[in-house]
Amino acid sequence: MSIEIVAIIVLLLMFIIGAIFPINIGIIGFVAAFIMGVVVSGLSVDDIFSAFPADLFILLAGVTFLFAIVQKNGTIDLISKWGLLLVRGNTGLIPWVMFALGALLTSIGTSAIAAASILIPIALRIAFQYKINPLMMGLMLLIGVTAGGFSPLHLFGVVVNGMMDSQNIPHSPGLLFLNTFILCVIVAIIVFILFSGLRKFIRKDSVKQYTAATTETIDINVNQEESSEERSEERLTWYKGFTLLGIVLLIILALGYNVNMGFAAFGVGLVLSLMAPKRQEGVLQSIPWPIILMVTGIVTYVGVLEQIGVIEYMTHLIAGMNNPIMATLTASYIGGIISSFASTTGFLAAIIPLSIPILKDPHVSSIGVISSISFASSIVDISPFSTNGAMLLANAQGMNQNEFFRKLLIASVCFIALGPGLAWVIFVVIGTPW
Repeated sequence: MSIEIVAIIVLLLMFIIGAIFPINIGIIGFVAAFIMGVVVSGLSVDDIFSAFPADLFILLAGVTFLFAIVQKNGTIDLISKWGLLLVRGNTGLIPWVMFALGALLTSIGTSAIAAASILIPIALRIAFQYKINPLMMGLMLLIGVTAGGFSPLHLFGVVVNGMMDSQNIPHSPGLLFLNTFILCVIVAIIVFILFSGLRKFIRKDSVKQYTAATTETIDINVNQEESSEERSEERLTWYKGFTLLGIVLLIILALGYNVNMGFAAFGVGLVLSLMAPKRQEGVLQSIPWPIILMVTGIVTYVGVLEQIGVIEYMTHLIAGMNNPIMATLTASYIGGIISSFASTTGFLAAIIPLSIPILKDPHVSSIGVISSISFASSIVDISPFSTNGAMLLANAQGMNQNEFFRKLLIASVCFIALGPGLAWVIFVVIGTPW
């Protein structure tokens, strides 16, 4: 049995053990990375260290640190009330607002990670406060982020179109964006219906919630019997104002000046901490360290897999197939599986050169093939072991984290099992009318 197959089996065993026993999978990942890398494959310990996702660790720790402060001082509660007023109390619209915001940000060139990092803490806090299923809210947001991901301005679109250009393969950036966007909307509708979002949308008491929220805000301003401290928790204060400015500054630094999101979040959080040091008790304890350990451990093991050639081994399987339609299906599923753990951008850059025989085959549409592979490789970014999925898991509220992890993992498996096949049927087997 080849070392590549053994490494994949070990990866599967890690999930099985983590599902059966109350053991953090990240710890298993670190141990497995050492055994497979150093003991079995002959890598050095420095190679294992190089596989540790320091950038992901800084991102997760920095953003969750900042939004622990934002949540503790009541700013997210304030934002959520404003958001409810904007949708006129219909809580069923809120997931679609998040979908639209995610799609808008990524379609104009915002990094998917940056967009998700900014919106996820706010979205899940709103979901908790207004009793919206947090998993549905998170999925809708990340599907929206994916929907804008293949815009010609976004990194995914730039990579795919650039690789197609470099290989002299006919393609259309606009059609790639249109195809993936429409399919994301279809998937979002399915998720919305499956999670009873439609019932929440048409439920009559949503208007009552709006009225109650508005009345509560008014009552806070006129009820003189409440203490000033109680009132300050429900209204805009100087500290909440600076907190909002901090969030805006984070967005400007990350999106406008390409400053690392994690370090920027640490910086803004530090300033807010210095402004009100007595209000920081319990902030560090609010950071989901077990989740960060789990994600970084798994990603470290995946990094070792890449170093010993497992990723290359799987992608090269595509090149040996003679049937272009079935080869596209295989490439789509490999993309879905690999991208749920590894870099979507990296996989897209690697798979296109290996898929040249398929893309140049006159019996299939090159734009259909690349749309199928692109969608399959990106829609699975909801996985708890991808950066965006990890951010979702780290900010979950109103649900036990282990329960949320299991449900998110089940959703990820469903997306991996059905997403690539759906894209393949629509874009390759049936074909789009345009």
